[in-house]
Formats: sequence, structure tokens, C-alpha cells
Amino acid sequence: MKKLFLQFIKFGIVGVINTIVFLSVYYVLLWLCVHYLAANLVAFVISVLNAFFLSGKFVFKDSKTSAALRLAKVYAAYGFTFLLGTASLFVMVEIFGISQFIAPLLNMLVTVPTNFLVNKFWAFR
Repeated sequence: MKKLFLQFIKFGIVGVINTIVFLSVYYVLLWLCVHYLAANLVAFVISVLNAFFLSGKFVFKDSKTSAALRLAKVYAAYGFTFLLGTASLFVMVEIFGISQFIAPLLNMLVTVPTNFLVNKFWAFR
């Protein structure tokens, strides 16, 4: 149980770094007048690659799966939450009128714990 808790803390630290990467890319693209959904996609691709490297190095380093398979699984895992988060982002912005700057932050309340569980018990298995 202690190991799982420590991994979750490390995953949280990696998550903070990854969130900064994601939001930096997202907001820079918005500033460059890229549509918010396209900015979301580009930020996703870059941040998942970052998450893969940091999680593999600091969080789930005892994985027995090959790097290529882990990368594919990580993109699949994050892809699930990306689809969920993108649909949620669209609904929040287009239907509920929530700012395109605030909506991604609200998405993280669901996507972060989901990503940890899927990565822990599937992608880095």
C-alpha cells in the first residue's frame, strides 16, 4: 500500500510538470489564434510524450514491458481520457459557456486520477 501511495505522489509530481507542459502549449497556441480544439490536440500529443518519458523514468520504472509497447499503451490510455476530456471541453465551452481558458483545468479533476489508474494497472504493467 505504501508503494502504491508513493507511486501516486510521484505520478502527481510528474502530472504537475506535465500539466505545465500541456497548458503552456495549449495557451501559446490559443495566443497564436489556433482553434481551441486543435490546440488541445497538439498539447495532448506533446504532453503525453512528456508523461511517457517522465513516468517511465520516475514512477513506473520496474515495468517489464518493452518501451515501444509501453508508449503505444500510454497513448491508448491517455487517448481514452483525451476523448473524454475533449468531449467535456466542447460541452463546457460551447454549451455551458465556460471559458476556453478555464475548461481544461476542470477536465483535470477527472482525467488525472483516471490516467494514474490506467497507467499503473495497464500501460506500465
